[in-house]
Amino acid sequence: MKNSAIQLILQAGLMVKAVLLILLGFSVVSWAIIFFKHKYFSKAKKESEQFMKAYRTSKDAKGVFQATRTLSFSPIANLFRAVYGDAVHTKEKTETRRLLRRYGALEAAKLEKYLNFLATTGSTTPFIGLFGTVWGIMNSFHGIGSAGAASLAVVAPGIAEALIATAAGLAAAIPAVIAYNYYLSMSRSMIIEMEDFAEELLDFFTGDSV
Repeated sequence: MKNSAIQLILQAGLMVKAVLLILLGFSVVSWAIIFFKHKYFSKAKKESEQFMKAYRTSKDAKGVFQATRTLSFSPIANLFRAVYGDAVHTKEKTETRRLLRRYGALEAAKLEKYLNFLATTGSTTPFIGLFGTVWGIMNSFHGIGSAGAASLAVVAPGIAEALIATAAGLAAAIPAVIAYNYYLSMSRSMIIEMEDFAEELLDFFTGDSV
């Protein structure tokens, strides 16, 4: 089965091969993003737990800041570290709230980075595969016209090309859609956690702890 599928791909027309190459490119990049985001979110979650432990055990801002220096993946640690440098110079709530919103938006963008490509892959690759399907069927009808008969031997190669293109489109789209929904849910959960923590930081930085 595997050898026959490879043989069909090698015997496919130039247009179908181009479609398959495009789908392969989408798939490779999508899987690279999936593995990258898995590693990223795993580290972010672990580092956030480490940061909260340090934050709860020490209310000294300088000590907490030192604990965040090695925590580069945690959004709440990054938020604290980014605001700390400016907050030590001012205790105005309005300015501190503006800093928290600004740096919080930057961290949210980092969490959602590359997810748009997964969404694009999930929504476009089935249609790219469908284009290959239509092209393969067109080749089948062209073969029927050239041969003057509609035998299985004439139409089978074109239909097989069409099915391969469809399968390739779905193979690229399904993992991308699943990963997109999963990582989007994780990012939104971390963003909500960060927004809640920002309110706590507002009192922390504008109080007597800084």
